[in-house]
Amino acid sequence: MVPEQITWEIQKCKEMCKALEADQLCLEEGRRESEREASRQREAAALLREELQQLKEEARAGKFQEQPEWGSEERRQLLQQKAALESELQQLERLQIDQVPPAPPERFMVFKGHTEEKKAEKSLLDALSVEPRIRYPLPGGTALVTFETPQVAQRIIAQPEHRIRLDECTMRVKAEPVELLMPVSVEVALERSPRKVLLSGLQFPSLPREQLLDKLSLFFSKRQQQGGEVEAAQWLSGPGHVVLTFLEDGVAERLIQRGQFQVTIGKETSRVKVSPYLDGKISDLMLRPVVCPRTVLLSGIPDVLNEELMREALEIHFQKPSKGGGEVEAVAYVPPGQRALAVFEREEGGAPSLSS
Repeated sequence: MVPEQITWEIQKCKEMCKALEADQLCLEEGRRESEREASRQREAAALLREELQQLKEEARAGKFQEQPEWGSEERRQLLQQKAALESELQQLERLQIDQVPPAPPERFMVFKGHTEEKKAEKSLLDALSVEPRIRYPLPGGTALVTFETPQVAQRIIAQPEHRIRLDECTMRVKAEPVELLMPVSVEVALERSPRKVLLSGLQFPSLPREQLLDKLSLFFSKRQQQGGEVEAAQWLSGPGHVVLTFLEDGVAERLIQRGQFQVTIGKETSRVKVSPYLDGKISDLMLRPVVCPRTVLLSGIPDVLNEELMREALEIHFQKPSKGGGEVEAVAYVPPGQRALAVFEREEGGAPSLSS
């Protein structure tokens, strides 16, 4: 790596460490609060079970009939109390079980989400995938050349210096492998957002995206829909997925409990599903160095041609079999005095490849 690139990588690592330390403190506090809340819920559920069991035992023992002074009104109140206790117990048990998890944050990652109609045997996590996107700093006077096969890249790297003939001169460039820090293990702490909901199943093909956001915000702000004022609306990367953020607490929970809405906009009607939206923070990230098998870094390129002509010259030179080259898939060149970021994504074989 060149000194500028090393300095950039060190700065990125420092910033990542600071962010992870802050995330760890937040996660620890959240974990303690969750444990306290879970303990309170277990205690409340235990008390409700005891009260409910006592009422059932009294009913079986015929205790109601043993009290002649009790009228029908007292009996009705006791039955209502029993029903209320059973309902409250079911809600507590549902809160302990129904902790739905959602979207990993974007920290040099791209989240691709997919939602489906309810399936009892599958959880939301079965529908999540994470694809790494690595940003690689390119200082001025460098280029990235991606070949169609790894064998060509290895031949180019085996010859550290290359002489490239131009119209009026010959330039010498250095060829090196591209080494990236790839995530091998990511742990994400998930928390249910109290003011956000995820809308899925949107089928309004004739409406522009921005106009549809406005219509959905208006629909879910109406009181007859149990909604409230919408603070923000945004599309997710997946098709037909929108996140709504409300100004008031309690609105998101009401909509989630209802679950399904028949939304009519113009002449189009769609059944829209409302689900919890989950915020995620990276709690642990492990990286390892990986060499790109098909991409070569060229450095020491002088400022003798404009950007387009230099890309053409590099592509022509490294396609020549007589120079050890082969078919070129992509060339990215940064003129001296400028800087850029190249983005690498994982290709089908698992190795990173240059995407832009």
